[in-house]
Amino acid sequence: MAVNHQAGSPFEAEWSRSVPRRRFLGGMGGLVAALAVPGCVSRVAREMAEGGVDGAHYAYVGCYSTLDRDGNGDGINVYRMDPVSGGWSHVQLVAGLENPSFLALDGSQRFLYSAHGDRTYATAFVIDPESGRLTRLNQQEVGGENPVHLAVDQTDRFLVVSNYSSGSLAVLPINTDGSLSPRSDLVELEGTPGPHPIRQTSSNPHHNPFDPGGRFLVVPDLGLDRLFVFQLNTATGALVPADPPFVATRAGAGPRHVDFHPTRPYAYVINELDSTVAAYRYNEDRGELSPLQVSSTLPSGFTGLNTCAEIRMHPGGTFLYGSNRGHNSIVIFSVDQRSGLVTPVGWEFTRGERPRYFGLNPTGTLLYACNEGSDTVVTFRIDQETGELMSTGQIVETGSPVTIVFKEGGI
Repeated sequence: MAVNHQAGSPFEAEWSRSVPRRRFLGGMGGLVAALAVPGCVSRVAREMAEGGVDGAHYAYVGCYSTLDRDGNGDGINVYRMDPVSGGWSHVQLVAGLENPSFLALDGSQRFLYSAHGDRTYATAFVIDPESGRLTRLNQQEVGGENPVHLAVDQTDRFLVVSNYSSGSLAVLPINTDGSLSPRSDLVELEGTPGPHPIRQTSSNPHHNPFDPGGRFLVVPDLGLDRLFVFQLNTATGALVPADPPFVATRAGAGPRHVDFHPTRPYAYVINELDSTVAAYRYNEDRGELSPLQVSSTLPSGFTGLNTCAEIRMHPGGTFLYGSNRGHNSIVIFSVDQRSGLVTPVGWEFTRGERPRYFGLNPTGTLLYACNEGSDTVVTFRIDQETGELMSTGQIVETGSPVTIVFKEGGI
């Protein structure tokens, strides 16, 4: 069930002080106007379709489902995305799954893989090409606790998993039918924990995406304040440290997730604990990261508690987005194409609590904010000129959403 902010709440008072009034009222006013003017909703729907919503045929939403994670979810929900209205229609609930909290597709988009938060395994599914429905293939142990992220390599033969609580990376071979084989490698990450007395007591890898070229994977370690870099030996299924094997972040930053510029040599890391985004020059030949800039994800007037979660680069490389939990917003940065430096454009309230994750549709016309704390996925239209966000009015209610992946379809 959705939880709404009450008018006059401390959050709304803090929000109105921290965000320029034009930006906040503009977002709300746009939504109100769209609902009030006859024909406006159909026009918005038509524009959404023309913007490429049909490029994302199905959406797969993972969640937290267990009491130990305050989960209100009940498995993986599958939605079909309508090419005209942009709306989601429910296709399937894959029930009986514990905390399917991060999902990944293989390159062919025939198979889907799930990590299970606070558990010790990953699950493989096959996707029906006509209906988008999932059928479970098998589960495989990941050799550690609390797997929080997973990524398929460019050959579609290996799945790499970050075990947050155990401080390790696992590699699981993928069979030709999409099922998972036992581990081919397990690497423990080493280093000195950061200064936070509670959140940084050991290694905590939180993300392991491959770079755009598929040669290296970058692993932000929240507990050690390091960004590890590895190559995957596809002949043996073993992880090989890059040279240098890591770069240190600022002490206490708590690096969480990373994303890459699609065409320029830059990478961007969102730091969970100090609410910043760090820009790096990225050498794709060596997997080397060189620091360029650190920017706050928060407006200067905000004084409340906040942690960051997700970071995403717009497919065009011109805008960068990050989520704030506490401020409950998406921060919008413009990206200088020459220097790689970022400049804040604004902040958009996610219309919910604790946006742990957000995703962009493949064409970069829409942003979907997963409000874990209020059980909603809220859709925003992306202004292609400014990068700013405007709510479309579409809200999908689903328990504790924490991840989305999109399957492109030829509708």
